[in-house]
Amino acid sequence: MEQIFTANDAASRTIRTRISYRAALDKYRSLSRFARVSWTTWLIAVITTAIWCVSAYQVALASGAHTLNAVLANILANAVNVQNNDVLANVLIADGAKYNPAILQGQYWRFVTPIFLHANLLHVGLNMLNFVVLGVFIERLVGHLRFLLIYIVTGVVSIIASFAFMPQEISVGASGAIFGLVGAYSVFVLVHRRAFRGSGVAALLWLVFIIGVNLSIGLFVQNVDNYAHVGGLLSGCLLGWWFTPLYRLAPDGSGKLIDTHSLTRRWPLALLTITGTMIIAIIALHVGGG
Repeated sequence: MEQIFTANDAASRTIRTRISYRAALDKYRSLSRFARVSWTTWLIAVITTAIWCVSAYQVALASGAHTLNAVLANILANAVNVQNNDVLANVLIADGAKYNPAILQGQYWRFVTPIFLHANLLHVGLNMLNFVVLGVFIERLVGHLRFLLIYIVTGVVSIIASFAFMPQEISVGASGAIFGLVGAYSVFVLVHRRAFRGSGVAALLWLVFIIGVNLSIGLFVQNVDNYAHVGGLLSGCLLGWWFTPLYRLAPDGSGKLIDTHSLTRRWPLALLTITGTMIIAIIALHVGGG
């Protein structure tokens, strides 16, 4: 095993990559049954859905609905189309949407809260479906804390991008953070491409296709914030390069595999990432969002 990890020929690199890939996929199996559950994913999904329920109820009340049937009818009536809905816009702004005038007045928490807000049933439904399907797998891959770090940081970066490049738009949604998760996983596949058939070309092309399709939707559908999506994707790729699992032999000669990208080993980089995100937000406040 040690000879494989010290050799630098193509065959040894392929074997090392496959060992690292398999170790990353199987890591969660070594945990206790309770720890195997993707708690962070489910908790975020539940909290986000609950917040949408509150916002939808507020919109219905502000629209004149005062009975349960009227509230449900209002929610269904706005389930797909949200264009020119001033009531919805006012509620989302009050609840913490990305709204540049408020951010410029000092409400900096709006760089975070939009990640958990959604416009309507279709919006929250599609985002949470994609998030849960993707999140359960990626959280098993990277662990609870790394998953939370990637999700929150890429979500915040996506809002910063929207703040800087779409200052006139009110923006909400988890899609930027979801793109961040896609970016992080894409880097994991890229790093471990030797573990895939055909050097991972098919897997990488499939990811490029999925990303391209989702970004192209923003070119044809109104109210889609592609700047947020691109910001989340690029920051996800960067965090994926720093934090997605990469297993190597322990330096103590025990023969054990260790994740060299784990937070316990890269916590200074995690702190630097958070600090860097705050600095980017400060720069955006001074040069953009006008």
